[in-house]
Amino acid sequence: MGKPGWSTPLLFQSKLFCFSLFYLISSIFLALYTSFSSSKCLFRSSPFDPIQFPLFSYPSSYGEHKYAIPTLRSSCSTPIFFSDYWMVLNEIQVMLWNSSWRSSNLRYLAGNADSFGGNFSAEKRFSYFDDNISVPIPCGFLKKFPVTDSDQTAMESCNGVVVVSAIFNDHDKIRQPRGLGSKTLDNVCFFMFVDDTTVRGLENHKIIPTRNSYPDIIGAWRIVRVSTKNLYQNPAMNGVIPKYLVHRLFPNCKFSIWVDAKLQLMVDPLLLIHSLIVTEDADIAISKHPYYIHTMEEAMATARWKKWWDVDSLKNQMETYCENGLQPWSPSKLPYTTDVPDSALILRRHGRGSNLFSCLLFNELEAFNPRDQLAFAFVRDHLTPSIKINMFEGEVFEQVALEYRHNLKIKANRGSELDPQISKPIRTKRAGPDLLYVNGSCCSKCQKYLLQMWGDVS
Repeated sequence: MGKPGWSTPLLFQSKLFCFSLFYLISSIFLALYTSFSSSKCLFRSSPFDPIQFPLFSYPSSYGEHKYAIPTLRSSCSTPIFFSDYWMVLNEIQVMLWNSSWRSSNLRYLAGNADSFGGNFSAEKRFSYFDDNISVPIPCGFLKKFPVTDSDQTAMESCNGVVVVSAIFNDHDKIRQPRGLGSKTLDNVCFFMFVDDTTVRGLENHKIIPTRNSYPDIIGAWRIVRVSTKNLYQNPAMNGVIPKYLVHRLFPNCKFSIWVDAKLQLMVDPLLLIHSLIVTEDADIAISKHPYYIHTMEEAMATARWKKWWDVDSLKNQMETYCENGLQPWSPSKLPYTTDVPDSALILRRHGRGSNLFSCLLFNELEAFNPRDQLAFAFVRDHLTPSIKINMFEGEVFEQVALEYRHNLKIKANRGSELDPQISKPIRTKRAGPDLLYVNGSCCSKCQKYLLQMWGDVS
């Protein structure tokens, strides 16, 4: 009689036990994977080969990643499609090298003025909205932009794609972009504009040496020092210069991305340009505001939350726009579904249309205030010929950038001791009569706008 054959232990003959064991092992594997995965996503593959090592090591005292604003969006959701990195790199390089690429043939107004942009009257500014190839356009630089010759040469030598940001009055931290492809730093310029107050903060944290050293490179960013003595008293308005006149600071660039310093890019800029500009055949790409649709809603919120100190000037700005044809959003403005952008991230294809739009918007900001959401729809709707603006969803914005809180504000008395150039808070100048009235009598130029916005008239 032969030896009995090997038999499966009774414990493993139970199908329920086997299923439970498989479930336990799978759960442990998935838990470990998501715990150690940087994206916290299951089996999410990257469409490019990102640089994994940190671009710059900050001292612990700097705290560049403090005060992040939380989001309810899942980091594993994908509201935007990105093509293969190598295909995008090759396609954009071909576009940049294409000899048939026509740069902007705008003519810019030259001369000397008391202000950087000339501070023209409303009638004069609005006269440039109809594009006329023979007329020079006012577009800043009527007073010298105070940067060094070496920085200016470097800006003019950037010939392809540039990513631009700015920190004035030490209001934010310098954050390194993440998710960069292995060839991106060879094909994209990164420039950060800072003022003297911000430089002193960087020196205090020993991020840059206290002696003058040019150029200052912090990770991906080349630091450009701007002397603000002869510019605007408001640091936010000084930040508007590189934000909207990037095509003048970088005259040989074909694409640009403006990134507010409160943001950290999480996706390669080449992928962003390709997905939001090239694929959409757009001149400009900018995110929709997450809450507001009408310009007047943003104006009221600006006054309510004291985002601009002079409420009477806000009224004057809206009165000026209403008198000259500003309309609330309506289906007639489709394909645009809103009049209010979130302008923290702006992508541009440099050309005549987008450059003219940027010039005209900058002129409005100098005339009133740096709250660019208030002038956006007025310029967009009155520019002739119109340009194509890709106003993408807020979910896309949250996918491609991480938002942080601004630096904690220093108390006025303590701040003046540390740095006499830090401006003290300005007391809010309250508004006069109700928005529907001017000088106590009916009626405001915006009365029809408001009634249409509230649905009281057709």
